[in-house]
Amino acid sequence: MNSLLSSAPRQRPPLDPDFRPAVLWNRQYRQLVAADRASRPLVLALVREVGSVSLHHDRVLSAGHPAAVLTLTYVERLLKFLLWQKGAARVFVAGADELVESLAAIYSAGGARAFDQELIGGRIYRQSFGVKGCAPEALPVATEMELSLGRHLEGCRIGFDLGGSDRKAAALIDGRVVYSEEIAWSPYFQSDPRYHLDGVQDSLRRAAAHLPRVDAIGGSAAGTYVNNEVRAASLFRGVPPDRFESDIRGMFFTLQKAWGGIPFDVANDGEVTALAGSMWLRDNAVLGIAMGTSLAAGYVTPEGSITPWLNELAFAPVDYRPDAPRDEWSGDVGCGVQYFSQQGVARLARVAGFDFPPELGMPEQLVAVQSAMKSGDARARAIYETIGVYLGYTVAHFADFYAMRHLLLLGRVTTGTGGELMLERARQVLREEFQELAEAIGFHTPSEQEKRHGQAVAAASLPSLKKA
Repeated sequence: MNSLLSSAPRQRPPLDPDFRPAVLWNRQYRQLVAADRASRPLVLALVREVGSVSLHHDRVLSAGHPAAVLTLTYVERLLKFLLWQKGAARVFVAGADELVESLAAIYSAGGARAFDQELIGGRIYRQSFGVKGCAPEALPVATEMELSLGRHLEGCRIGFDLGGSDRKAAALIDGRVVYSEEIAWSPYFQSDPRYHLDGVQDSLRRAAAHLPRVDAIGGSAAGTYVNNEVRAASLFRGVPPDRFESDIRGMFFTLQKAWGGIPFDVANDGEVTALAGSMWLRDNAVLGIAMGTSLAAGYVTPEGSITPWLNELAFAPVDYRPDAPRDEWSGDVGCGVQYFSQQGVARLARVAGFDFPPELGMPEQLVAVQSAMKSGDARARAIYETIGVYLGYTVAHFADFYAMRHLLLLGRVTTGTGGELMLERARQVLREEFQELAEAIGFHTPSEQEKRHGQAVAAASLPSLKKA
């Protein structure tokens, strides 16, 4: 059905000429809608928890339009993006009633999006997830919430960051970093929760040794955290479900208790990345994305707050071709993780002609590609040009969902001369295809000092000290 819309980009990724950017597909569909006098309003209501509802207003083709077959693709991919951007325990669809049954089946335990249904419903919101039809007048009222976490720097604090290949910790006194350390670890397939607890505790103790006392601890970690509770995270994918429930879900409460009950806050690493960018840019409306082991994202609103949204853009669709690269975890195709992470580099390295041994891990493959780039290898250059084209079109896609003035880019994939080439190609796509966005959105990469300390400082700033 995608063949009814070409959506072929003017800027073709050198190693992936069949790439079909989501932003172009959506805009072509919306052009059909604009020309359809019988087009209909559509509202998607995303209900998270009590008092937290997002409404997305849109229009779709009339049911009798010659291209009406495209509407299910448009709405399903839109819903998938919104689910991983904003989150939802339940979804209500008002308008286009003929889509509800199909959407409900797709996002069911036996459907194509069973991973999303189980992870978002069962793991994150701990509710039975479902899609239902709804009359427009019966829609819930939008009640967007913002969080005032962060920007607290007084006292003696520890900030930590948990990633897929290393854990970092820093000690701060009144916002000044007096110690920082990065320790390699391999959490993904560790089945024993003690590995995770002992690793974090070790980093905290090392940082505490450089402080006269510890007033507060703040952390960032890949995954979804609600009120310091671990809801879902690839870091803990190796832990059996029963041990996850007994030891991991409340692990940060366990750590807080071990540190005497001091203020202790944890947030998604993407949110903390965006907060760090907002702090050193001294401005708001920041979307931060980190291209590391996976793709992490976070957002600071124009008002300067972070949100309770998921912002898990690793699962967000960015490529609409039916045979797009498949995410090995979720099983879906065309999602951000396969384009903006070490996984994406490894995938493109094979296409470019790199012949890595099967036992070489993705971090080591990235290092090899970066080394080849530094030596002028044309294959490595093609990898970074390809990711740069992906990025340009995807930034335009993100701009349809986020009000942003700044795009903050971090992660190992963005470092070195390859990262510089990637950003220049992305800027070129914006200049040539989306000039209004090229003028409105600034690209930022932190300095080495900001990279080393910015995330830890922002993480440490999360808790507010208790008033005497």
